[in-house]
Amino acid sequence: MASESPKMIQIKDADNVAVAVHDLPAGEEVRPGLVTRDPIPQAHKIALRDIPAGGEIIRYGVVLGYAKADIPAGSWINEHMLNLPESPSLKDMPYATNIVPTEQLPAPTRTTWLGYRNKVGPAGTRNLLGIVTTVQCAAGVLKVAVERIKKELLPKYPNVDGVVAVTHPYGCGVAINAPLAKIPIRAVTNLIRHPNFGGEIMVVGLGCEKLTYDRVLPPEDITPENVLTLQDYAGHDAMMQAILDMADKKLQRLNRRRREELPLSELLIGMQCGGSDAFSGITANPSAGYAADMLVRGGATVLFSEVTEVRDGVHMLAARCVDEHTRDRLAEEMQWYDDYLAQGGVDRDANPTPGNKKGGLANIVEKAMGSIAKSGTSPIVEVLSPAEKPTKHGLIYAATPASDIVCGPSQVASGIDLQVFMTGRGTPYGLDICPVIKVCSRTEMKQHWFDLIDISAGGIATGDKTIPDVGREIFDMILDVASGIRQPYSDQYGFHNDMCIFNPAPIT
Repeated sequence: MASESPKMIQIKDADNVAVAVHDLPAGEEVRPGLVTRDPIPQAHKIALRDIPAGGEIIRYGVVLGYAKADIPAGSWINEHMLNLPESPSLKDMPYATNIVPTEQLPAPTRTTWLGYRNKVGPAGTRNLLGIVTTVQCAAGVLKVAVERIKKELLPKYPNVDGVVAVTHPYGCGVAINAPLAKIPIRAVTNLIRHPNFGGEIMVVGLGCEKLTYDRVLPPEDITPENVLTLQDYAGHDAMMQAILDMADKKLQRLNRRRREELPLSELLIGMQCGGSDAFSGITANPSAGYAADMLVRGGATVLFSEVTEVRDGVHMLAARCVDEHTRDRLAEEMQWYDDYLAQGGVDRDANPTPGNKKGGLANIVEKAMGSIAKSGTSPIVEVLSPAEKPTKHGLIYAATPASDIVCGPSQVASGIDLQVFMTGRGTPYGLDICPVIKVCSRTEMKQHWFDLIDISAGGIATGDKTIPDVGREIFDMILDVASGIRQPYSDQYGFHNDMCIFNPAPIT
């Protein structure tokens, strides 16, 4: 990244646009010979030279689109002034042409953390009792029961961090045997065995739903100790008591767990962004990518996702795939999503929100270029379908929708036990199953939400900090939060979103 002036940021020499660091009035000289023709809002683009109608508009060294009309130098460029380019082809993408050796990744400042070791899979960052429903019909009962568990039982078990009711809008009124039903069923199956639940299984069903226990549990785990069917109990009191009795036995075992020093290979971290702006790809996401590289070098596993927000950079990701199979899996997931959007009568540019555009993002191409920065530079060793669990260590692409409230649960189902969430416009998003660290792209955002944002990357835009500076800050907070030493704001306030699992299958 090269900055010719503190008033604007130009990413690549080939770019013919730059981003305003702060609001710029019309008539201001932003560099010798370049004067703004219009007021330029913060994070929006200014034309660095004359761009003819049909000409390329270039940022990140990438064509964001084509000018609908002549754009004189110094003009404000917004989303209404571009025609979207075609999606990059998914056929025969070159692979393994941009593989950064592990020893060239930034070194971690720490190589151990304090976590809860599990018999299978990554360690836990929290010691939680997780109670999972098989159907939305049981959600109301379970939420009331969990409040009683917190009040009546949890005080007896000081080593348990909390109780989580995993409710979701699935389980009945659905085409349970439809091919795509495998996605939500896989999500529920994997949520039951989340690393932060310590291997304790507690599943509550209603009794007449389509998502029966055998679809989410193996036969040996379908026992009275693990599953509870509400229709089996005579009335409210019996139903509640049965839930409390089962929870008490689980809590007794969880209370015996203790944190221990573990290697980074026991960590599974998710990277996500939402409420993005044009600074996200300059400050917050590259800093998270730097932290991701540190984690990968240390042996940890890092997931990044959001199909529509990487689709226009898919060729860049293919170049980082370690082999042909991984490249092919990436192409498969992208093609599936292209088809999914087409069936809904939209394309990838349905993704950007009004807030994204107000924050300077003209279209999905520009958003994608900033989004993929959170993946860092590590080789991509595996590609997962939605809610699949990793089988390898390193950087992994986990295909999910870009919607924050669907991507998060999908990553949780894949087993992340901590998420780093980058934002430009601001969001109180959080997850109750695993902690979420918030990183903002602008200093103004941190000043405005001083007690909601954990880390600000805004100093990078003003020249006060570097990407490695903020990357190391994120890395250190990841390990502190994972170890239970620090608590992000979303957990301090209990700001936790609903578990909206991805269901592309029919609802009947």
